[in-house]
Amino acid sequence: MSKTPLLDTILSPAHIRKLDSAKLKVLADELRSEIIDAVSVTGGHLGASLGVIELTVALHYLFNTPSDRLVWDVGHQAYPHKVLTGRRDRIRTIRKGGGLSGFTKRAESVYDPFGAAHSSTSISASLGMAVARDLDDRSNNVVAVIGDGAMSAGMAYEAMNNAGSLKSRLIVILNDNDMSIAPPVGAMRSYLVKLLSGKTYLGFRNILKKINSFFPKWFRTRASRFEEYFRGLAVGGTLFDELGFYYVGTVDGHNLDQLISVLKNVRDSSHQGPFLVHVITKKGKGYLPAESSTDKYHGVNKFDVVTGIQAKATTSAPAYTKVFGDTLSKHAERDSKIVAITAAMPSGTGVDIFSKKFPDRSFDVGIAEQHAVTFAAGLATEGYKPFAAIYSTFLQRAYDQVVHDVAIQSLPVRFALDRAGLVGADGPTHAGSFDITYLATLPNFVVMAPADEAELVRMISTQVTINDRPSAVRYPRGNGIGVSLPSIDEVLEIGKGRIIKDGKTVCLVSLGTRLQEVLKASELLEGKGISTTVIDARFAKPLDKDLIISAAKKHEILITIEEGSIGGFGSHVSQLLSENKIFDKGIKFRSMILPDTFIDQDDPQKMYDAAKLNAPHIFEKALELVFESKKIVQAIK
Repeated sequence: MSKTPLLDTILSPAHIRKLDSAKLKVLADELRSEIIDAVSVTGGHLGASLGVIELTVALHYLFNTPSDRLVWDVGHQAYPHKVLTGRRDRIRTIRKGGGLSGFTKRAESVYDPFGAAHSSTSISASLGMAVARDLDDRSNNVVAVIGDGAMSAGMAYEAMNNAGSLKSRLIVILNDNDMSIAPPVGAMRSYLVKLLSGKTYLGFRNILKKINSFFPKWFRTRASRFEEYFRGLAVGGTLFDELGFYYVGTVDGHNLDQLISVLKNVRDSSHQGPFLVHVITKKGKGYLPAESSTDKYHGVNKFDVVTGIQAKATTSAPAYTKVFGDTLSKHAERDSKIVAITAAMPSGTGVDIFSKKFPDRSFDVGIAEQHAVTFAAGLATEGYKPFAAIYSTFLQRAYDQVVHDVAIQSLPVRFALDRAGLVGADGPTHAGSFDITYLATLPNFVVMAPADEAELVRMISTQVTINDRPSAVRYPRGNGIGVSLPSIDEVLEIGKGRIIKDGKTVCLVSLGTRLQEVLKASELLEGKGISTTVIDARFAKPLDKDLIISAAKKHEILITIEEGSIGGFGSHVSQLLSENKIFDKGIKFRSMILPDTFIDQDDPQKMYDAAKLNAPHIFEKALELVFESKKIVQAIK
């Protein structure tokens, strides 16, 4: 017998809209059970999805999706939305190769009008849809759902400011769970509770508490709940009213009757202009292990539904993120000028390790990468040594600041780019595919990529010594290879690579963690009697010109290998060889890079297979060139 008989009948939102409203609570309970069961098998974003179960049901019940546009900010809370929009049969493929994306994706469903995986884009996109509707003289609704953490980004306020002036009809739902990946920060977030910390309110609240203590427990519980929603009602709307939004709140995001009543009123209102509906939810709602966890099970591995215990990786090698956090902390013990900055990802970047030891020198600026970079630049002007730890894919959002505020002024901001290369289950939106290209193109920038965790330690130590220009070290998601870590006193010479293995015919020049695959390929080549040199470039900029030119002159074939897009390390090497007339002498040169496409989520090994950057592909590329060279020699003879 099915555990979800009502959910089994829901093949699209149209079926939800045929239900009696009294059955919606049952549907929500079954949907919650389905999400818990599915994510226990696949892993993924659990807490955020559980927090919006009732909200998702209410939205699809009241709004005529997909004609009415529903835009989820970031999209990691959209698992219930996917189940209700005809994708339940594939929900256990989420974040897997060939399966559903972990985020909303236009190519996946007509119910996903906008693809999102970076935060704070929903209001801008929804406003664009609303204006297009107005220009077309249509009447459909446009709804954006944005979390309180995402509201910390300036882009959200830029969009609201624009929406308030345009007066287009738009519904923004602020999903306030007071729990983004890390605790929400910033003055804007604090504003929503500013007046509630004042003496007048606190005095009134204390009086109510004393009176409340004389009543039974059931009454005290209800009174506390009322006080929670009163807080939003009393002060939450002022900011949004000033931005031109009609504020409605707060609403219990787990009370379907209340949700439906309020959202129906907003949907049917004659008010012309944007609404902001302030909904209070609880991340991880309905699953005790998630509710009890400090991160509310934001992102989980596969887990046991009964105990909540997550499957753990078996490798003993440390994660690159941890190596960064530990190494920076060791340097900070010696150097009081070292500070660490993150944009809402302290645990994802290792800054949480640093902040435990140096809370006064650690700064989480919220989802505000642009500010993070210029903030770091300001610190650098005053003689501090800022390390801006930002995912490669998120630093893209602050490229102008990297160029204008850091590079042009040659300020020694030190960038630590986690999640470089392909990232597995998160797919193309989180892949660090472009940082070599967009950073190495900038004058006077030092760009490094370690081959393993020991090299990462050396590169962080090298960054500490660079005081006259910006620098970046890029490293992948996941664990190292298990090598011993060096002392933090080991520093690299800027722009100098190393020869790992010396040969005569083929030279493989690796940048980054493809080195292990390059070494495997060299063994395959040696097995074919082809003498092979392996070089670890270490630096994408500045290049080790002497080493590369010397290698090009000594070998028939030179191949560069990197985990980056076109225009990166290989392009710089090609330019170097061209300028020094090396190509005129007949060397065969190739660059192995990420393909000029976005690679969907999969197991990382399979993704690199798709990118043709694993050992067999490197071997095949070199072998092809060797055979080509032999044919040319034979033809000449």
